[in-house]
Amino acid sequence: MVAITLVVSGLAGLVVGILLSTTRPGGILAHRGVNAVLNLVVNVFRPVPFIILVAVLGPLTKAVTGSIIGTNAGIFVMCIGAVFSIARVVEQNLVSVDPGVIEAVQAAGARPLRIIVAVLVPEALGPLVLGYTYIVIGIVDMSAMVGAIGGGGLGDFALVRGYQVFRWDVTVVATGVIIMLVQLLQHLGNRLARRVLRY
Repeated sequence: MVAITLVVSGLAGLVVGILLSTTRPGGILAHRGVNAVLNLVVNVFRPVPFIILVAVLGPLTKAVTGSIIGTNAGIFVMCIGAVFSIARVVEQNLVSVDPGVIEAVQAAGARPLRIIVAVLVPEALGPLVLGYTYIVIGIVDMSAMVGAIGGGGLGDFALVRGYQVFRWDVTVVATGVIIMLVQLLQHLGNRLARRVLRY
């Protein structure tokens, strides 16, 4: 669930984040209308707590996956929930890129797509890696909550095999595994970010 959500929402969030950044006033694709619509959509979905998003998206989830419970339903809602957080993280990191670098490339005649691929994303790569690491940990949290709708995974294990049958030891072990997984992901993300920033 975490891997699929990361790939799907990671790519979609990158695209939305790039559009949010580049369509801002003064951006290389500045467009007030597009930017306003994107901001509205992100601001509507991003603050909604995940467990409430699961309920709100129930009809859409059923239309797309055929069910409102199970792993596929959980992945669908996780992708929706993660994409807008990723978009905002991407936007925040891209707008921090030195405008002088972008202006220099524009003066050399580079087209917007080339500026995005060759300047914007590479210049912000280190912070983006850290941002994505933060999001991955959030996705792990989502995968645990998906257990509430029978989505499987550690959350389902902790609830069904532990909490609901008063097996506190099972719940504690599942929680410990989640904590260790988060620590590992954070460590890997930090190492990768250091390597990117060093080179």
